[in-house]
Amino acid sequence: MRSIGFVDFYLSEWHANNYPAWLSEINEKNGTDFAVKYAWAELDISPRDGVSSAQWCEKNGVELCASLEELCEKSDYILVLAPSDPEKHLQYARTVLTYGKPTYIDKTFAPDLGEAQEMFRLAEKHGTKIFSTSALRYATELEKCGNPESLLLTGGGSNLPEYLVHLVEMAVPLLNDPMVYVRIEEVGEARQCYVETVGGKVAVLTWAPSLPYTVYAAGEGQKSVYASIKSDFFKGLMADILKFYESGEPPFDPAQTLEVMRIREALLRAAECPGIWVE
Repeated sequence: MRSIGFVDFYLSEWHANNYPAWLSEINEKNGTDFAVKYAWAELDISPRDGVSSAQWCEKNGVELCASLEELCEKSDYILVLAPSDPEKHLQYARTVLTYGKPTYIDKTFAPDLGEAQEMFRLAEKHGTKIFSTSALRYATELEKCGNPESLLLTGGGSNLPEYLVHLVEMAVPLLNDPMVYVRIEEVGEARQCYVETVGGKVAVLTWAPSLPYTVYAAGEGQKSVYASIKSDFFKGLMADILKFYESGEPPFDPAQTLEVMRIREALLRAAECPGIWVE
């Protein structure tokens, strides 16, 4: 049995509550033997529901580690969570990445480009393979979008800083062209994010609290595509996490993660000055 260690700010949160069962499902499907065996959290009591780390571990059949170092020593592979607290990721990475064990770091990878770059530098220094993504990258609806010249994406969530990454994570591989200018317009609660690339491609990313995830893609010489995103993208992510642990190689160019962080940071700057193009 190959062991995975969960690192979190607090354990009883949506991702940690669902990932163990999904990982087990992928194991059963593919005949692999990975399992979440260890966990550590900075906060003992979850502010979400008052569940303690010990209670979470008992429920999930996981051993609670007394320190982050203990978890890193015992685990074969490491999964850093704290999905709502990306400002914690670099703090944890400074310990985790020194152990040289393949490490997945949940979305949002970092609060800004600078911290994202520092984590990659740490990983390179210690020979540690890492990757990070939004699960929305694994929406099968995106596979039909071809090579779009224009792209419209919608999506929701409780707040822009946390959920914007999903839209950017879908846009970066689809456009496959460095983005150079961004602008945000306020439409009530919604935020309309405009992006232009070096090659003149255009994307409009619309976020609002209750919007469903959808994609519209159009390009010269190809039929336009519209889809409401309903595929089981989290299972696709779980499968790629286990493939990454097995092979030691990330499933896509890590430069895309830095591009996602660069664009997200620029859009959050643009949100502070609506209507103004930000380079």
